[in-house]
Amino acid sequence: MKEASAYIKNLPITPKKLRFLLPTVKRMTPKEALEKLPYINKKAARIFYKVIKSAVDNAKSLYGASEDMLKFKLLTVEEGLKLKRWRAGSRGRAKPYMKRRSHIKVVLEVEEKNK
Repeated sequence: MKEASAYIKNLPITPKKLRFLLPTVKRMTPKEALEKLPYINKKAARIFYKVIKSAVDNAKSLYGASEDMLKFKLLTVEEGLKLKRWRAGSRGRAKPYMKRRSHIKVVLEVEEKNK
């Protein structure tokens, strides 16, 4: 089975915000996702659009596959780096917080059409 993938690392958005949209994207085909994601008003939707578009373009250039022949095999959101920061609090204290980052992995499967 032919596969095409795209892996984007260290995105400046929390994994939780990306995982909120993940079930919606998984239900679609890659072609439907590229058509519908630009109309979802979330930063995560723009990021998913870019990574899916990259995977579809990889499949086209490697195997000459059309968008109709593709389906999702794997679509995951993983935790990336955590930048540990602090903000000044009252009475000289430090209030810690983390700036979380994400990795997205998309693997597309090329379905062979039977003749």
